[in-house]
Amino acid sequence: MPRKKKYFILDTNVLLHDYQSIFNFEEHDIILPIVVLEELDKFKKGNDIINFHAREFARQLDKLSGDKLFTDGVSLGKGRGKLYVITGKPFSERMKVSFPEDTPDHRILAIAEYVKDQYPGHKVILVSKDINLRLKAKSLDILAQDYRTDKVVNIDVLLNEVRVMEDADPTLISSLYEEETEVKPEELGVKEKPFAHQYFIIRNEKTSVLAHYDPYEGCLDRVEKMTAYGIEPRNAEQTFALDALLRKEVQLVALTGKAGTGKTLLALAAALHQRRDYKQIFLARPIIPLANRDMGFLPGDVNEKIEPYMVPLFDNLSVIKNRFSPQSKDYQRIDKMLQEEKLVITPLAYIRGRSLSRIFFIVDEAQNLTPHEVKTIITRAGEGTKLVFTGDIEQIDSPYLDTGSNGLTYLIDRMRGQDLFAHVNLVKGERSYLAELASQIL
Repeated sequence: MPRKKKYFILDTNVLLHDYQSIFNFEEHDIILPIVVLEELDKFKKGNDIINFHAREFARQLDKLSGDKLFTDGVSLGKGRGKLYVITGKPFSERMKVSFPEDTPDHRILAIAEYVKDQYPGHKVILVSKDINLRLKAKSLDILAQDYRTDKVVNIDVLLNEVRVMEDADPTLISSLYEEETEVKPEELGVKEKPFAHQYFIIRNEKTSVLAHYDPYEGCLDRVEKMTAYGIEPRNAEQTFALDALLRKEVQLVALTGKAGTGKTLLALAAALHQRRDYKQIFLARPIIPLANRDMGFLPGDVNEKIEPYMVPLFDNLSVIKNRFSPQSKDYQRIDKMLQEEKLVITPLAYIRGRSLSRIFFIVDEAQNLTPHEVKTIITRAGEGTKLVFTGDIEQIDSPYLDTGSNGLTYLIDRMRGQDLFAHVNLVKGERSYLAELASQIL
């Protein structure tokens, strides 16, 4: 028995998040309120990814559009439903009582209510990344949901990838300390084959060892505690992170963890440690204005406006510099690299369009990027480039992203198990006992 067709009404933010979203609803029909097209028009100009998405969707719609777009709808292709654009509808009395203001969101709600009344035998669902709009829709008995196509479900699995092997055979632990000794995972009782570059804590009551799964040899090797440009790891996860950052065969690294776990500091230290292998080091982060206030509200010129957002990155650089005396070569080298633009700290938007060949590229606060933004960055990587994405998936500043739909989570989920990718979740804060306590209980 065929499934009953549904009607999905898309909010503007869904199209800005994924400009190809209209093709992801199987055989069901898509409805675009006319106000969505009006809102998309405001985003067409600019260099940010949402501006690109607005332009790309406009081009797609132009190819699809015809005389029937506003009446009978146009086909979205074989096996898919139709696309309709519905013009504005008057507010019902119920709408007027609860939402008297004539805003774009409320006009979308009015159309959703109209469609629901027109097709009582069908499911009508409003799809929006905006939690408040979804709640408003539900208050009117309109079904509403988030856009789930690129949403990751099993987040706990991704954040607990380090395997702890208890009561390990002392002989096997000893063998990992010996040169040219191969230890197969099954010898430790690992039933499921480890994924590429998975990390292990192997221990018993008397001794322990940190290990890494080599996907090329199919065996475990010992992870040694290393120091990178004056920065020494303080726990097992930091040791794993530095190992991944320094491995030549790993071209893409994701480091997750709460504030103070050392994600960005380790990435920057590893980049400086390997500076001779790369033409430049880029350290960038997306700018998400606090309280959703546009940067235009801030005083000063462009550089003065962006400076507050870059301070945390310079703070990490200062931590590394302060490991050395101002007279040392290591200290002076960092200043020289900044002057010669061998080390560039900048907003992510300023990187767009630049060549990414032989670059050690660190993207900080990557949890504030969409999956498409992450994909755009990675697909620009040239030969000899290493990409590192760091972030805390529990601290998202974008109103339309969450722990399951942000670009960092999506990256880890899709790349997990690939031979050139490694992910480490840092769990212990290392700033101070006070910072760690506040992170846990406040």
